[in-house]
Amino acid sequence: MRPKKVGIVSRCEAGDVQMVKEIMDEIGDAVKIVLDPRTATKVGKRESTPIANMDVDVLITVGGDGTILRALQLLSKPTPILGIDMGKIGFLADVSAKSAKDIIKKVLDGFEVEQRTRLAVSVNEEELPPATNEAVIVTSRPAKMLHFRVLVDEKELETTRADGLVLATPTGSTAYAMSAGGPIVDRKIDAFVVVPLAPFKLSARPWVVPADSEIRVELLKAGKEALLVVDGQYTQKITKKDVIRFTKAKTPALFVKTDRGFYAKVRDKLVV
Repeated sequence: MRPKKVGIVSRCEAGDVQMVKEIMDEIGDAVKIVLDPRTATKVGKRESTPIANMDVDVLITVGGDGTILRALQLLSKPTPILGIDMGKIGFLADVSAKSAKDIIKKVLDGFEVEQRTRLAVSVNEEELPPATNEAVIVTSRPAKMLHFRVLVDEKELETTRADGLVLATPTGSTAYAMSAGGPIVDRKIDAFVVVPLAPFKLSARPWVVPADSEIRVELLKAGKEALLVVDGQYTQKITKKDVIRFTKAKTPALFVKTDRGFYAKVRDKLVV
């Protein structure tokens, strides 16, 4: 696929703005460029389009993983994303700032798309934004534990007290879930990871469950409020009376496929 219209969004920090300008200078004559309002203002352009209204062939994000996750939640239709890493870790952002312009020129000649499984999240049958990395349930009061039960396809997986719970996709297995002791899962595996946060019993361990499962979480103590956080971008309060479900999202996240392999990225980013 050769893109004709390219969107660019950024974190809008100084280095990001300079990178956006360099990208525009490099490809501006070859494709139509669409900027989100914040980025357009920073680079001195009047014309802009909100991310939710962008209809582009590929979206270039300039920043860190948070920039990608924010864009994925705002996009109204599946759009391939190419992330330029201007942050400190950038596990979702595949492209370094040094190689950005060369790789973008290659993408303009044609690219392949990689699909990533997302997690559909609902509270009382109301759909929340899907999670590309993870959905996290945590206590709303620091230093207080939650008492909850996890069911997979109506079968009890775990009942425990803990600081919270992480439900991660394979993409998100290298993020919060990994830091909480969960396994690293190859992105080609169709599964979700369920990881208790600091559980108060030795037998509570991370689980890997099939992605076609329905995962339900029940808070067991009345009057104890918790927070449900999706990809660090969306937060909602939940209580014992709420019905919290997680399933495989109907639409995957789309990423421009690069030459960088998953295992090499794990070694480069996560092994000290």
